[in-house]
Amino acid sequence: MNRLVGERISIITSKSQTTRHRIKGIVNTDDYQIVFSDTPGVVKPSYKMQECMLEFSKSAIIDADIILYVTDTVEDIKKNIDFVERVNRSKAPVLLVLNKIDLTTQDKLEKLFAEWEQLIPRAEIFPISAQENFNVENLYKRIEELLPEGEPYFPKDELTDLPARFFVTEIIREKILTNYDKEIPYSVQVEVEEFKEDEKQINIMALIYVERDSQKGIIIGKGGEALKKVGSAARKDVEEFFGKKVFLQIFVKVQHEWRNRANDLKRFGYVQE
Repeated sequence: MNRLVGERISIITSKSQTTRHRIKGIVNTDDYQIVFSDTPGVVKPSYKMQECMLEFSKSAIIDADIILYVTDTVEDIKKNIDFVERVNRSKAPVLLVLNKIDLTTQDKLEKLFAEWEQLIPRAEIFPISAQENFNVENLYKRIEELLPEGEPYFPKDELTDLPARFFVTEIIREKILTNYDKEIPYSVQVEVEEFKEDEKQINIMALIYVERDSQKGIIIGKGGEALKKVGSAARKDVEEFFGKKVFLQIFVKVQHEWRNRANDLKRFGYVQE
């Protein structure tokens, strides 16, 4: 989505389940408005948070005027077959975006084309490399051609429908995904408790929630070094995002089993109203 919107709206890492929420990126021109909706990757839920993530993806199919089904050349083509059937039942045009073509060969790519044509016969397939910005412009032009006529959903100066605090939490979570392994990144939730902005500086106080005491120790690290590394990297990105000096404080707190607790999931924005 970042390539299509032209701004860094969604965080990007090599780990699965990087996107947890439904994130809208808005493109405005003199002639049209496009609202891109980035949803979590489809997974078989193992806990309630993943069930909520799947609901974000299901609701996007219902709302969409155009469906961009994004996959890549290394993903198991049949792992989300139930979701593919939902896409097939939709009446919206389907553009199947086959990313990471720079990581495969022409023969393998042709085989993937044939397999996807069988799974979603009405889809138009766009092979791209988001990293290399290959064929993204052609994909964007096709989206323009398929746009239905209608009134804009958002004011012309908006880039997204989400508040500033959300992007702070995502930037911090991106650094956690980058700097920690195994289950740690998936057990973490970030919440901004304080966001005070003046003309020169933004003062932010954020909490990192983990599910167990042992995870808290890992996040903090020996002498607090691991947490300092995350905080320093996050602060730089937050400053770049807002174009302003940032003072960032981060604390770590244990919230047992938050990924399976309905109240916590609602509080952290996983439950759709």
